[in-house]
Amino acid sequence: MSSLPKVIAVVGTNASGKSALGIELAKRFDAEIISADSRQVFRGLDLGSGKVTPEEMQGVRHHLIDVREPNEFFSMADFQRMSFAAIDDIRARGKLPMIVGGTGLYVDSVLDGYLLSDKEPDLAYRAELEKLTTPELYEMLLQLVPDTDVEPKNRNRVMRILERIHDGDDAKPAKQARYESLRMGVSWPREVLAERIDERLVRRLEQGMIEEVERLLSEGATVEFMLGLGLEYRLITEYLTGKWESREAMLERLAISIKQFAKRQMTWFRRNPDIVWLDMSGDFFAQACEAVERFLNEA
Repeated sequence: MSSLPKVIAVVGTNASGKSALGIELAKRFDAEIISADSRQVFRGLDLGSGKVTPEEMQGVRHHLIDVREPNEFFSMADFQRMSFAAIDDIRARGKLPMIVGGTGLYVDSVLDGYLLSDKEPDLAYRAELEKLTTPELYEMLLQLVPDTDVEPKNRNRVMRILERIHDGDDAKPAKQARYESLRMGVSWPREVLAERIDERLVRRLEQGMIEEVERLLSEGATVEFMLGLGLEYRLITEYLTGKWESREAMLERLAISIKQFAKRQMTWFRRNPDIVWLDMSGDFFAQACEAVERFLNEA
C-alpha cells in the first residue's frame, strides 16, 4: 500500500475531448487542473493550442496556462518544477490535483518523478541554442544521443533534451515517484478521431486561428519561435511568410499533420500499461467517476 499523495490524470490526443472530461471530473471531485500542454503555457497561443476559455473552465481553477511570453524558453524541467509547486498548493487548500493534457513527456515527468538536475537554468546556453536552426540542434543531439527517438522537427523538445544533458542529466532520466496516480486515457477509433480533428480545425479557422498567428507575429513573436511550436503554428506561419502556394494546400497538409501527431501521441500513451482507457462509445463519464472513486477510496 502506498502512503503517497494521490493525483489524477486525464490524457489523450488532440481533439479527444480530454479537457472537457477533466473539467466535469474536477467539478464532481472538487479538483483543480494542471494543464499538461507544451504550448498552452504561452500567452496568446489560444486557438492553435486548444486552450480552454474562461467560460469553458466553468469555474474550475487551471494551472500552468499563460505562464510564459512568446519567445521565452520553457522546458520539461520548468513544467515539472511548477507542477510540483501547484500540486502542493492545491493539496494545501484541500483540493484534488488533476493533470489534464496531451504532452505525454510532461505528464510522465511529474507522475513518474523524473530525477532532473536542480541547477538553475543556464540562460547563456539557452541563448546559444536559440541561435541555431532546428536541423543544427538535431545534429547536436544525434552526436550526444545517436539512438534518440525524438522527432527531428520538434525544436522545443530537442532543445529541452540538449539543455538537460548540459545540466548534467541523462537524456532518459531516472525516476522516483512522488505521487500515487490514476491515469485515465481518452481515445476514439481512428476514423472517428479523424472526423473530430477535421471538425475542430474548421471551427478554429472560423474563430480566427490564422489571424491569431498574424497577431502573434505582429506583436513580436519570432518566426523561429512560431515554427518551433509545430503543427498549426508552424504551418500557418509558413503560409503567412509565403512558403505555401495556397491556403488550401497548407490546410490540407495541416489536417494530415494533426492526425499524424495524434497517432504519435497514442503511441506514447500506449507504452504505459497502467493507463485506464475509457470506452468512449459508452458512458465514459460514469466509467471515469467509478475509477476515480475506487482510486480515492483505496487505503
